[in-house]
Parts: sequence; structure tokens; C-alpha cells
Amino acid sequence: MKTAFHTGRGVLLALAASLLVACGSDEAPQSAAAPGGRALPPVTTEVLTVKRQDIPLQKSYSSLLRSDDEVTLVARVTGVLETRQFEQGDWVEQGDLLYTIEPELYQARVNERAADLKSAQAELDRARRDAERYQQLLSRNSVSRQQVDQAEAEQSVAQARVAQAEAALASARIDLNYTQVKAPVAGMVGLSQINLGNLVNAGSELVTITPLDPLEVRFQLPQRDAFELRKQLAAGGTDIRDIRASLQLAGNNGTQSLTLQGQMDFLGSRVDESTSTVQASARFENPDAQVLPGQFVRVSIEGLKRFNVIAVPEIAVTQGLMGPQVFVIDEEGKARAQAVQLGEIAGEWQIILEGLEEGVQVVSGDPSGIKPGTPIQAAAADEAAEEANAE
Repeated sequence: MKTAFHTGRGVLLALAASLLVACGSDEAPQSAAAPGGRALPPVTTEVLTVKRQDIPLQKSYSSLLRSDDEVTLVARVTGVLETRQFEQGDWVEQGDLLYTIEPELYQARVNERAADLKSAQAELDRARRDAERYQQLLSRNSVSRQQVDQAEAEQSVAQARVAQAEAALASARIDLNYTQVKAPVAGMVGLSQINLGNLVNAGSELVTITPLDPLEVRFQLPQRDAFELRKQLAAGGTDIRDIRASLQLAGNNGTQSLTLQGQMDFLGSRVDESTSTVQASARFENPDAQVLPGQFVRVSIEGLKRFNVIAVPEIAVTQGLMGPQVFVIDEEGKARAQAVQLGEIAGEWQIILEGLEEGVQVVSGDPSGIKPGTPIQAAAADEAAEEANAE
């Protein structure tokens, strides 16, 4: 019985040793593996070496078209609206006669003021002759000094009445001119606000004239865009009017979109506290009246850039557990997920604010199928990226 016990114990010890050897062989270190224990196959994709660069922006800003020279005519005198010299919706030229407002009444006032002026001038002539005669009599001691002073005072009063009459006549002539309402600008005339025969008062709106060429858009630039634009102007030594702009009018109901070229003509010098934006404007030639004031458009500034930034192709950015990420290539040539903080999108490029440094290699092609630990085989890496940058 003792011999049988020792024999069974030896068998158990041998089985335990064999199990320990088997377990030790499974603990050998492994690299990233595909399902089933196989190593991940290498992926051939584009690789970019990160470096700082100037990235052109492709941004647009919403706005409404407006006619900066649009004028609403108002009556400057009171009277009956006697004539209208245009058809509503017509094109009128600068200086064209549009309305007449009871000119006979104001012509009569001009005649009255002219007569008052002649009377005042006659009175001045009499006072001047009296003053000269009294001066001669004073030299012969025929009149007193007081009488001479009185004559000279009457001459001064007569001179003031002449000046007053001249001012009244000039005012009457101005009112007479206001009875002829003329177009101050060339443009398309709108609907008349008052019908013929009605009494109009000074300040009554008559009609609006809208020039259609050029047109203006006023839009709000985010303050960073405005600062970068000022930096660009300072670096190039150029004026704001050298900055080109394009206007995009989206087509509706199957109509084609329309693009017009123009130039910026204003960039504000202060930031609006409520919106953190800076006002800007641009002008666009519109000789064929292809667009009209009040239409909604998108305005793009050509040549606007972000300077000295790090950027990767937008396709290289994926969403990981910790947020946005890109795949960088480690020393072993394998992909490693790197969390990044995103900035603006500039065309096909995504600006990176934090997470990448110059000299790091990043997967710049399609990251689908790439996992952390995937071996990366670069394909036309930096050469393809540099060609894209040049474009």
C-alpha cells in the first residue's frame, strides 16, 4: 500500500509540472495582433511630415446686397403736386426732372422779394445822399454834429435792409428751385408715393431712386479674420482696395448660380462687443443689372490666410474615445492615435491648435482600416503632400 501511494503522488507532480511549462509558453510577449492571434498586416497610405505653413482660407460671409447711393426724394416745399415726368419703374439719369410742385406760387414770392430789394436799394441811395450832404453842411457849420450822426445812422439802417432783402430774395429763389424736383443720381425709379393733384408738405416722401451699378455688400468679419487681414495688408504694404472679393448668388428652383468679382473698400477699426466681429464692405460692378439690392448673397475674400500654423488634410482626422485624433507614426513605423485640438477648416486642410509638433509624421491618407499598432508603409508621402500644398 505504501508503494502504491508514492507512485500516485509522483504521477500528480509530473502532470502539474507539464501544466506549468505549457502556461509559461503562453506568456511570451506579442505585438499588436489581428483577430485569431495573427499580426496586423501593414497598410500602405500617404504620410505627411508636419511643418508650419501659411494656409489660404476659403471662407464666405452672408450678407444682403444694397445700393449705397440709393436716394429717397422728399419735398422741400409745400404745395400741390402738379406734374410727374416719369413712368414708375423707369431708368432716370442724374438731373432729369421728376416732379413740379406749384411753381407759380413760389415765382410770385420771388417777384415780391425782388421788389422789396429794389425798394430797399432806393432807400439806401436816398440815405447815402443825405449823409453826404450833411457832411458838406457840417464843414460850413450849417448843421450840428448830431444831425450828421443821425444821417449816417439812417444810411447804416438802409444798408442792413438791403442785405435783409437780398437774403429774402435768395431764399425765395431756393424755394422756387425746390418746386422742380430733379434726380440727384441715375438709377431705377420706384413707385410714386403721392398722386398728382395732392397737397404735399415739406418733408413728404415722393419716390426712391435705386442705382444698380455698382452694388455694395456690408458684412461682419470674425475678429480673427479681420486681424489676419490687417496683418496681411501690413506685410504686403497694400491698401484695402487691393483685396479682391467674390460674390456668390445661389440659384433657386433650378436656376444657375451667379458669381461677380469686386473689391473690398472698407475694413472697420473696432470690434463690436456684442458679436465679436468687425464690419467690412465690398463693391461689385453690376452693369447688366444681373443682381438687385436686397438679395441674399455669400461674399468671399480672396487671399485671406492663416499664418504659421500646423495643418493636416481634413480626411486624416478621426473621432476617438478621447475626441478628435490623428494617427502618427512611431519609431517602429506603427500607427499611434494622437488626440488633437481642432481649429478652422481651410479648404481640404484642418488646422490643428494643439497635439502635434513639427517633424512628426502623420497618416494623411484615408485612415479607415488603420488601428493603433498597425504597421504603416508610406506611399508617395511627403512628395504628394508638398504638391497639394503648392496647389
